[in-house]
Amino acid sequence: MRNAFAEQIKKLAAENDRIVLLSGDIGNRLFDPYKEKFGNRFFNCGVAEANMTSMAAGMAMSGLLPVTYTIAPFNTSRCYEQIKIDICYHDLPVVIVGVGAGLSYAGLGATHHSFEDIAIMRVLPNMHIMCPCDAVEVRLCLRQALALKKPVYIRLGKKNEPVIHETDPDLKVGKGIVVRKGTSVCLMACGNIMPVALSAADLLGRHGINPQVVSMHTVKPLDTEMLEHVFADFDTVCTIEEHSIVGGFGSAVAEWAVDNSVMPARRFLRFAIQDHFTHRSGSQENARKINRLTSQDIADRVLDSL
Repeated sequence: MRNAFAEQIKKLAAENDRIVLLSGDIGNRLFDPYKEKFGNRFFNCGVAEANMTSMAAGMAMSGLLPVTYTIAPFNTSRCYEQIKIDICYHDLPVVIVGVGAGLSYAGLGATHHSFEDIAIMRVLPNMHIMCPCDAVEVRLCLRQALALKKPVYIRLGKKNEPVIHETDPDLKVGKGIVVRKGTSVCLMACGNIMPVALSAADLLGRHGINPQVVSMHTVKPLDTEMLEHVFADFDTVCTIEEHSIVGGFGSAVAEWAVDNSVMPARRFLRFAIQDHFTHRSGSQENARKINRLTSQDIADRVLDSL
């Protein structure tokens, strides 16, 4: 995902000379091709994410289109006040990119786990939240975010995520993408956990179940039109995310259903990181096992509910 971001930001910067990239002491070699062409539009702000955020706000007020980039918890919770007051309060066109979201940096411990970012960002007025599932959606989300000219948070995985889309889908802000059509069970995946959702669908297929799989790449605004169809047409609806069970994508869907008096599906299951810290260091896959976020865990719970 981060390689796709680096390639796309370079391409977009060639199309628009108002785009400026700010990095929080990360991605130096990753952005070398960008710096070779647009060195005067790249700023390494160091380990000073709050300053970087305020710089981006000032640039946006001056007519530029700044993009900030660093590890997800450092680009959200560490500089939250600046995002709230400097960017969102003024409704500025700043794109905030958090790399390594969820448990992508599982081996580096709690400082690098980002399981609260969707929750804290979606309560901010004017903020938009996009969670691409693969490199293809990263490219499309970044282009859409810059065209929106509003505060946007883009939540990325890390690297080596499998490509889900063989061709570019018709990606639009606030509109989910049906990756695989199915019946009875609908798996709505948010972000880089999409491969797990597809694998869970394959496991369910061995039991004669043909789940529909949807990429909900935008958490705010939600695709309410799709949600209306999903809750009306499927007996079992699942939200899947590598984020806390509290306040994330699943919470947003549940709130929407309650606020709009939508009759729930027979079963509404939320798969997410449970409300605890993941203390053991290890791989992302191991952290997912601890939090029961593997494809087998998802398939087993769906089958148990049936």
